[in-house]
Amino acid sequence: MSVAGPSAPAFTTDAAGTWHRVHPVSPLVRGWVAVVAVAYIFGRNAFDSFVAGDWEDEGGVSAGAPLPIIGAIIGAAVVVFGLVFFLSWRFTRYQVTDTSVHINSGVVFRQQRQARIDRVQAIDVVQPLVARAFGLAELKFEVADGGKSVMRLAFLKLGEAKRLRAAILARAAGVDMDPLAPGEVQEAPETPVLALRPGRIVGAAFLSGTTAGALIVAAGLGVAVGISGEPAILFGAFPIILGFAAGYWKTITTDYNFRLAVSVDGVRLHYGMLETRSQTIPPGRVQAVGISQGPIWRMAGWYRVQVNVAGYGADTTDSGSRSVILPVGTLDEVMTVLGLVFPDPGVDDPFAVFTAGLRGRGTGHGFVPAPRQARWLDPLAWRRNAYRATDTALLCRRGAVVRLLQLVPHERTQSLGLRQGPLMARLGLASFALHSTPGPIRPLVKHMSVANALALFAEQAKRAATARRMHAREQWLEPAQAAQQNEEVKRGD
Repeated sequence: MSVAGPSAPAFTTDAAGTWHRVHPVSPLVRGWVAVVAVAYIFGRNAFDSFVAGDWEDEGGVSAGAPLPIIGAIIGAAVVVFGLVFFLSWRFTRYQVTDTSVHINSGVVFRQQRQARIDRVQAIDVVQPLVARAFGLAELKFEVADGGKSVMRLAFLKLGEAKRLRAAILARAAGVDMDPLAPGEVQEAPETPVLALRPGRIVGAAFLSGTTAGALIVAAGLGVAVGISGEPAILFGAFPIILGFAAGYWKTITTDYNFRLAVSVDGVRLHYGMLETRSQTIPPGRVQAVGISQGPIWRMAGWYRVQVNVAGYGADTTDSGSRSVILPVGTLDEVMTVLGLVFPDPGVDDPFAVFTAGLRGRGTGHGFVPAPRQARWLDPLAWRRNAYRATDTALLCRRGAVVRLLQLVPHERTQSLGLRQGPLMARLGLASFALHSTPGPIRPLVKHMSVANALALFAEQAKRAATARRMHAREQWLEPAQAAQQNEEVKRGD
């Protein structure tokens, strides 16, 4: 994050009485779908009646709505939707101060929302297809106490959205402002780290569980046609085929043109074909990391990396894509990503330790495995089930068919738990659960010996308490002296 220079446009944070509106074209960008839906419903009926010649029945009485009436209905719908979206735009205002973001909205029911900037967890700049045509973008950001997006501004000019993101991240980071230009910041430059080729994105989509499901369905249809002798069964399966095609299309268009970069304000992700997204995760905001590899991807040596970020929660509105920081990558690329979101692994040879977590079995590289009696409950994966505590994080390894490695920084541990069913108690086993913020990563060490589970529970509680005291700073670029003063003020309170 840097102070704006004379050659770059800057975003100036607002005084208490200064408010802004979103772009005037926003109602059109948001409302065109509703207008098209109304036009399609009435237009289709009118077209069908026109083609079938059903405008009048045999007695000469009108049997269908004439075109003028259809046009009037569509026109009225356009006016109504236009008025609703105009009022929504007219009553939506936002303000960004040095400490908070405020959004006021609502026509009948007024809504006032406020978020502390120092609690910002991640920021997205989203451009749907229609918004891209107008050069607009939606700004979404998460705060630590939200289970879903708590702030959305739609739509702003793309440059304005980027400058607004820079302003929020600057305040969240604790950047010192220039006394001669208070409040002025510009977007920090980024350094590209990796980019995924389109061929790999397409290949990963087809070498996935979707393809396995499609093959099973195809085999079932083939058997059904062969037994019944009715090829018409294939026509009945058309919705299923369309569903698989939509799944492939969604995966490819979401991950297409995936690029990862790093800057002083965090890890930046860029991806999307029709709807593009620029996502920023500030340093230290990742609560847990999960690396997975399915059996088909194992042949290609590919992995998928996901994260838990406070504020994202279990929100599935974007098909979980916002929690993915590497949709498909090689082992070297996985290690590169881990180096960005998990810069201090707490071991001397992180590559060897993480590789053992992804591919290893048994006790190699300090992992504590499940005991032999666990084979009765987990015959395929009991040798894989293990954990290792480093100086900075807990590593949880499990899974034989789908390999999983989950990492949780000690300071991000929310709570701990032990689970034991009647059969596990009979075998002297217990499972250890480490609770992070809500998200796709649910750290778990399965079927440990009771002694190891109790020891891990006690040791991890101590490590988490110590790490939280050492990593209390929320503003990652705050000067050390100011950070110390803030800590003294907190202790005084």
